[in-house]
Amino acid sequence: MAALTLQDPLGETTHWTADMMAEAAGISASAVRRIWKAHGLQPHRWRQFKLSNDPQFVDKLRDVVGLYVDPPAHAIVLSIDEKSQIQALDRTQPGLPMKKGRLGTMTHDYKRNGTTTPFAALNVLDGTVIGRNMQRHRHQEFIRFLNAVDAEVPASKAIHVVIDN
Repeated sequence: MAALTLQDPLGETTHWTADMMAEAAGISASAVRRIWKAHGLQPHRWRQFKLSNDPQFVDKLRDVVGLYVDPPAHAIVLSIDEKSQIQALDRTQPGLPMKKGRLGTMTHDYKRNGTTTPFAALNVLDGTVIGRNMQRHRHQEFIRFLNAVDAEVPASKAIHVVIDN
């Protein structure tokens, strides 16, 4: 039955269901589920991705991956990203420190202090990070972050930047 699961189902269906497999194998649907679980099979789940229809996609992909795999000599490769609308939370009261025979404590509730947007640039060669938190998430903040990155990178180095979107 496990081998049958790896084959395409009968008819025009896209994947096996427990009921369809039970009928094809002549056993109960609960037995099918137990066998699938024992073998780690999940025929109802799909892992898919969308491939770009850009005619230059392969060339661009090679350029970006090449920066990570074989960075240019005497250059800095930065991978830049941002995450908008992160909640800035703090505990409502300070926790008690750990003592002999007692664990440290902290409150279960939080005080919300608005949101923040972290920007980060990872230096692919040495793993250092240049980061900033901004109150808002607009192009002005992103330009301000890029200026901060430019100020921290030596002027004598060529910079290659990988940015999503």
